[in-house]
Amino acid sequence: MPDLLAPSMAKDHPNLPVVKAEGCYYYGLDGKKYLDFTSGIATANTGHRHPKVVQAIKNGADHLMHGPSGVIMYESILKLSKELAKVLPGDLDCFFFANSGTEAIEGAIKLAKHVTKRPYVVSFIGCFHGRSLGALSVTTSKSKYRKFLQPNGLAYQVPYADVKGCPSGMDPETYVIEKLERDFETLFNHQVTPEEVACMIVEPVLGEGGYIVPPSGWLKKMREVCDRHGILLIFDEVQTGFGRTGEWFAAQTFDVIPDIMAIAKGIASGLPLSATVASKELMKQWPLGSHGTTFGGNPIACEAALATIAVLKEEKLVENSKNMGAYAYERLQVLQQESPVIGSIRALGLMIGIEIVDPLTGKPDGNGLMTILDKCLEKGVLFYLCGNHGEVIRMIPPLTVNKEQIDYGLSVLEEAVLEYQNELHMQLSGSYQNV
Repeated sequence: MPDLLAPSMAKDHPNLPVVKAEGCYYYGLDGKKYLDFTSGIATANTGHRHPKVVQAIKNGADHLMHGPSGVIMYESILKLSKELAKVLPGDLDCFFFANSGTEAIEGAIKLAKHVTKRPYVVSFIGCFHGRSLGALSVTTSKSKYRKFLQPNGLAYQVPYADVKGCPSGMDPETYVIEKLERDFETLFNHQVTPEEVACMIVEPVLGEGGYIVPPSGWLKKMREVCDRHGILLIFDEVQTGFGRTGEWFAAQTFDVIPDIMAIAKGIASGLPLSATVASKELMKQWPLGSHGTTFGGNPIACEAALATIAVLKEEKLVENSKNMGAYAYERLQVLQQESPVIGSIRALGLMIGIEIVDPLTGKPDGNGLMTILDKCLEKGVLFYLCGNHGEVIRMIPPLTVNKEQIDYGLSVLEEAVLEYQNELHMQLSGSYQNV
């Protein structure tokens, strides 16, 4: 019964009862089919229950259900390490496997502190890195996640790239780079010296905080500052990885290679698996006993990950993400021109954010967003939300999505937006009549 589940687990939007998932669809207890533009929150990159992934899980269960790695060793974890090294950028070729994105972040921060022997971490306002206490110390997408918890992770925050703040007539990339330099100067002059900072951790595309895509120069400047001061750079690619941004990883999209990467979500098509990734040179400084896991690198999850990588390659889903994302972005720009309810459109591959605003003030409209999401759900399409005010629609379909499904999903979104816009107009007209 739902009342036996904690509200923090069971009360998220839209709490849709389902009986099955297949490809890009959920099948509801109500007998309806729902087009899923959430991918289990950017996890089912190969689509729900891809037959090759399902078969790999079944085959794996015939041989081994559990590790633990280190106590025993098994083929799937070794093969997965080899296959991941082929698609990751640079010399990121050594892995500590865990179960969730949060665990991968915890591992990344611990690795950086252990190697550098420095105590402090710098993160960026608006980023989401997880909700365990270590990860929460660098998570600032919403203050409610930190409420009453006071995470003490010896972390400092600076602003994320904000091209909206760029003065008229100035190049946005130049603006955010110069602002980042000033922010670091203030941080290092007034709060912490760079020699005390172990690492900087950043989402290369802001996820839960609002799907904001920074100019590549902003990340390159960050890389330069880290190199200058011996600070390790961590990319949180939990959400951006495995083709979501139109390349295997956002590091390749922006041509910036971090020292450490956290990967999860799309790695195993829905099974719990993640990894902290670094070079062998860095990892060998993190000896036995400095970190550990019981369930990390589960053999069945590793089999699912191997099948996931194979499907992404065989079906050219990374390329499809880039192509379908560009197509969806073009369609959304048309809708943006037609509706003052749509603010900015932020897109990279099939990681697309659609900002909903009050048409009179231009301010974030979280209530309007929920109305639009409910209307879409009634019409059979499932979207999700993000942003500090819950004002950004996340459009993150499986990378298997085709043009017809995008057309259908966006036509439903257009109907919902225009209906909401008309309701606002009627309310406004009624207010004037009552004056």
